[in-house]
Amino acid sequence: MGKIIEAVYEKGVFRPLQKVDLREGERVRIEIKVRRLEFEPIELRRVLKIEDINSVRDELWTSS
Repeated sequence: MGKIIEAVYEKGVFRPLQKVDLREGERVRIEIKVRRLEFEPIELRRVLKIEDINSVRDELWTSS
């Protein structure tokens, strides 16, 4: 019986994002399909300067 789950690849290991019904050490076959996030383009009200972009990036970086 097959089942499709999502997993994250971390530190050389695939970590399932939901509970799986497997015994410890059980072998599985994995088909890798990379899920890329796609963003819709947006229309800006004004031209952004690189300083504005850097300021927002720095704010987000320090707040998380």
